[in-house]
Amino acid sequence: MTHEMRDYVQQQTAALLTKLAAEVDRAAGDATPDAIHDLRVSIRRLSRCLRAFAQFYPGRSWKKARAELSDLLHTAGEVRDRDIALEMLAKAGMVRRSVIIAKLEAQRAKAHGELVDEIRRWRDRKITGKWRSRLEV
Repeated sequence: MTHEMRDYVQQQTAALLTKLAAEVDRAAGDATPDAIHDLRVSIRRLSRCLRAFAQFYPGRSWKKARAELSDLLHTAGEVRDRDIALEMLAKAGMVRRSVIIAKLEAQRAKAHGELVDEIRRWRDRKITGKWRSRLEV
């Protein structure tokens, strides 16, 4: 059973890493709220997988991966928080030209720029490939 379970964990982890890589690429080029939301979902799913199946990864490799995911989740969260605030203000009937909306849009643009910088660092360091190797998937 352990061998079958290890195969399952490797398969699931590989699929989640592939999904994360796709969402990272999408978020870098597509600043829409949906792209940011989907990135955060893929981060959380991979992080939960790493934690739930920690015993199936070599050593403590999963811990470093989760820490790096947490950093990316936080950076993406800065963008997503502004998206949610802007959605709420729009639903409340706030005028698009209002000062608060302009301020939130500027904050969102800055946060998205920081996210793109973080994604660039991920790509430069080839994080996903390193994780595949470290986690043996």
